[in-house]
Amino acid sequence: MSETATDAANPFTQVPITITISVGRARPVVRDLLRLTRDSVLPLDRRVEDPVELYVGDKLIGRGMLTELDGDRAGQLAVRLTEVADLKDGL
Repeated sequence: MSETATDAANPFTQVPITITISVGRARPVVRDLLRLTRDSVLPLDRRVEDPVELYVGDKLIGRGMLTELDGDRAGQLAVRLTEVADLKDGL
């Protein structure tokens, strides 16, 4: 990404943030939760090909598809953005 004059004047544009990627939710009953052990499978409410959601805090900032990187980062997960929220009014 290139830096604009506005970005250079505002030091907050350089502050790192954490983006949480939500791939789905699980809703087990407590009994099933207490039975979880190593190698247990916890089904999610989404399919592998469904979009994931990107959040900063509790604010939805976009959606995308999970993808696997190639080359030096082979095997690492990434998100290809398919939709980005309008953040002009801030987070």
